[in-house]
Amino acid sequence: MIDTIYIEESIANHPRVDEICARFPNARKIGCQRYGEVFNPRAQNFRLQKLKPALILAEKYQRFVLEAPGGYGIGAQKNYYFSHMLNCLYDCRYCFLQGMYQSAHFVLFVNYEDYQQEILRISQSAGNEMTHFFSGYDCDSLALEPVTGFAESFLPVFETLPNAWLELRTKSTQVRTLLERRPHPRCVVAFSLSPDSVAKAIEDKAPSLDRRLIALSKLQTAGWPIGLRFDPLIYYRDFKSDYRQFFERVFSIIELNQLHSVSLGVFRLPEHYFKKMHKLYPEEKLFSGPLISAEGKVSYPADLELDMIDYCRDELLKFIPEEKYFPCQI
Repeated sequence: MIDTIYIEESIANHPRVDEICARFPNARKIGCQRYGEVFNPRAQNFRLQKLKPALILAEKYQRFVLEAPGGYGIGAQKNYYFSHMLNCLYDCRYCFLQGMYQSAHFVLFVNYEDYQQEILRISQSAGNEMTHFFSGYDCDSLALEPVTGFAESFLPVFETLPNAWLELRTKSTQVRTLLERRPHPRCVVAFSLSPDSVAKAIEDKAPSLDRRLIALSKLQTAGWPIGLRFDPLIYYRDFKSDYRQFFERVFSIIELNQLHSVSLGVFRLPEHYFKKMHKLYPEEKLFSGPLISAEGKVSYPADLELDMIDYCRDELLKFIPEEKYFPCQI
């Protein structure tokens, strides 16, 4: 799976580095001063690197936890996000990471304890006010869990914080770590889901919808709070009939008492990300329309976007109470 591992010299002897390298005894190990030497140069081909990405083990020094944008959240007033990794195992054609980064290599920041100290500080300073922390913005929270041990390391911290919620955003079926421990009532395992036609066409390398639903079902049976993230909504000719059947299929297995929240969001990208992604994949039908550029963003026309959101919201409210519905407004 991993043929090459770059290791920052300052953390070469870190216990987490030793554990990860032991999993890949045949991988080339290459030292570097800072991960940016490998990750940031412009003369790279994201599309080629995605075929066989390397793993870069690095240390993060600042900005461990950031405030979430306004309009992003699932009910709390205080919302934060953090990224223990950069880049994703999967290759979804709509993913903004292709436009954000020069490289498709994975960067894993191994100094988890610094993140955890910042989470503790923020949570304690909030007093009794509920605070939500979102993982999975720059990566999939669980896809590399057997390698990273991310959830295994962070969940014990959140279990000590009575006012802190953690969301693990994922398309992954790597849920064994969660199933082997007692469910945490303030950890929402949020699955990104798309209709079969969308998943097969533009969510390359990601588990099928069936496999995601099986993983989701196992977690809710075990007692974990579940989130459903229908984001991004993708428009095509059979959009309404496909999404109606898709929602029926998903909610045929959902236990409402285990369902924490449902969110919707449409396809949208900063314009400079879109241009880069279109250049990488000029043949991709997703990028051919119906899309418009306005105020530095590429998205569907406002009337179409509103129709998509309204239709999906109305379909979802056939299955869930309105207090569980959270439109993504960023």
